[in-house]
Amino acid sequence: MTPAEAHDLIAVVLLSLVAVLTAWCGFQASQWGGDSSVAFSEASAARIEASSFESRARDARGLDLAVYAQWVEAEFNDDQILADYIEARFTPAFAVAFSAWDADGRAENGPFAREEYVPEGTAESAEATSDADAQFERALDFNEKGDNYSLITVLFALVLFLAAIAQRGISVLGSRIVLGVAGVLALGGLILLLTFPMRF
Repeated sequence: MTPAEAHDLIAVVLLSLVAVLTAWCGFQASQWGGDSSVAFSEASAARIEASSFESRARDARGLDLAVYAQWVEAEFNDDQILADYIEARFTPAFAVAFSAWDADGRAENGPFAREEYVPEGTAESAEATSDADAQFERALDFNEKGDNYSLITVLFALVLFLAAIAQRGISVLGSRIVLGVAGVLALGGLILLLTFPMRF
């Protein structure tokens, strides 16, 4: 095999290999991009769910406050029968805080200041918010992985360009230098590519 034929063979092999690697990078970028979109959607859904639970907790807090205001008025008017009637209708979450407040001699400004007061929807809102944050972080991670594959695709596109230039009518020395640079870039890209996580 003549040097010219060996040169052409190396260029063809390099072009073929890098073309396959470019297609693989495109596939991986697409896979990670899809995962990123799903994770972003799940994060958005969790945010909406958290907002719904927070709204429920806010409504429960408003109801408890309104009922408590009636109880305070009954207590102020020494109407124990009415106060007991209202107290029996406290929501479970407020009843726990009220009992703790009453047992401590009513030291705080009211049951709402007690840590025992957790309106319905508060815990669910916090859990949904935490899930949304986790999904958002996953989405960013997936997006970064997809971007890495996209950047490698650009590198391989440069290798294809250089390998194609090496086969055109330039000097033998110039052609070998360009092909050598393309080979080094391809090897570096391949090594870097092997460090990336793969998605099937």
